[in-house]
Amino acid sequence: MLKFVKGNLENIDGVEIYPIISLLIFFVFFAALFWWVFTAKKSHIAEVSNIPLNDNTLNSNN
Repeated sequence: MLKFVKGNLENIDGVEIYPIISLLIFFVFFAALFWWVFTAKKSHIAEVSNIPLNDNTLNSNN
């Protein structure tokens, strides 16, 4: 199976750029997520973490 895929990919011009682009997208996404986690306000994190515990939810049975 790997020979089939490798053989087909060898015939495509410029195919070596796709792994580089995917690695850059992966790195940028997780770097931005890391930055957001450390710069987020603690009050916002506390508010969002308490959403499932709120008693002010709407009942769909009404």
